Amino acid sequence: MGARVTSLRQRAAEPSLCTDLAAVAENTRRFVALARGEVMAVVKADGFGHGLGDVARTAVAGGATWIGVTSLAEAVRVRESGVDVPVLSWLNPVDADVRTAVRHGIDLSVPSLAHLAALDGGVRVHLQLDTGMARDGAAPESWLSLMSAARRAELAGRVSVVGVMGHLPCADTPGASEPGKRALARGVAMARQAGLRPSVRHLAATSAALTDPGAHLDVVRIGAGLVGIDPSGTTRLRSALRFTAPVVQVRRVEAGTGVGYGHAHVTDRATTLALLPVGYADGLPRTASGRAQVWLAGRRRPVVGVISMDQVVVDAGDDVVEPGDEAVVFGPGEHGEPTVADWARWAGTIPHEIVTGIGARVRRTVR
Repeated sequence: MGARVTSLRQRAAEPSLCTDLAAVAENTRRFVALARGEVMAVVKADGFGHGLGDVARTAVAGGATWIGVTSLAEAVRVRESGVDVPVLSWLNPVDADVRTAVRHGIDLSVPSLAHLAALDGGVRVHLQLDTGMARDGAAPESWLSLMSAARRAELAGRVSVVGVMGHLPCADTPGASEPGKRALARGVAMARQAGLRPSVRHLAATSAALTDPGAHLDVVRIGAGLVGIDPSGTTRLRSALRFTAPVVQVRRVEAGTGVGYGHAHVTDRATTLALLPVGYADGLPRTASGRAQVWLAGRRRPVVGVISMDQVVVDAGDDVVEPGDEAVVFGPGEHGEPTVADWARWAGTIPHEIVTGIGARVRRTVR
C-alpha cells in the first residue's frame, strides 16, 4: 500500500453537507414525466434535510406545480423563498393562525370538525381523511358529518374546499394500497354528495407514485423521491447529499490498542488511526458503531470503536493519511463511497432518518 500523490489529495477544513440541486432537478423531472397528474414537491423537515427553499425552487423549476409541507411556519418559509405555486400545509393545531394562511395564499388541511370550526376568511382547504394510517386525518365514522359541516362552512364563505387527501400505510408492499384507494374514493363520493366540488384528489407519495399508477389521481406528493430516496426499493434515483469531514488527528498504534469508550474495538495489528470531528450530535447514529465505514485515502475504511458525540475513529490501515485529508461520510456512491442507504442499514433505520438528522454544526452548501 503506497502513499497517494499529494497533489491529488482532497482537503477539507470542516464538516460539510453539500446538496446537489442538479440531482433534485433530475429526480423531479423523472416524477413529472411519470405522474398521471401533477406533482406536489414535499419539502417538510427542511426539504428532507437538503434545504427547504433550495429544494422547493428547484422542484418548481423542474415541473412541480404544488409544494407540500407539514407546518404553517414551513409554508411561510416557502413563500418567503420566492415560490408562488399553490402550497399546502397539513399538520397544524386547531388554533393555527388562519390569517397568516390567507395572507400568504396557503392551503390548509382539515383533519377534524374541530379544525374546521376554527377556520374563517375563505381559506382554501383540503379535507384530510384517515385512509388506513390511524394517524392524522378524520376517522371514517366522522366523514359524513365533516363533509356536511364543510359544505355549510363553504356556503357561509368561511372556507373553499379545493381538495380531498389521504395517505397510504403500506404503499411499499405490492397490492396493499387497494383498501386506501377505495377509502379515498368513498370519501370523495361523500364530499360530492354533500354538495362539495373538490378539484384535487391526492393519496400517493413516492412509493405509490413509482409502483401504483392507479393511486396517482390528480396529484402525487413526492418528498423522499426528490432527494434520491426510493422507499419501495424499485427505482434507482439520484442521491442529492454529500457529507464530508476533515481528518483532524492521525496516530500510529500497535496491535492490542483499545479504541474509544469501553474499548469496544481493540486493534488486531499495527495500524493508523484517523480522527474525524463528527459524531452522533452531527447525525451519525451511534447504533451504526461497529459496522459503519467512510471513504478515506481512496477506499472504504471502517469506523472503529463507539461513535461518540463529537468524533469517530477510522482505521486507515497502512496508507498515508494526514490531518486535513477529506473523508466522505456518505455521498451518491458513484465512486465507491458509502451512501445514505448504507448508513441506514448499518444503523437499522431508514434513509429518511439519516438525511433529516444531520446536526446544525455541520456547514451547509449547495451546488
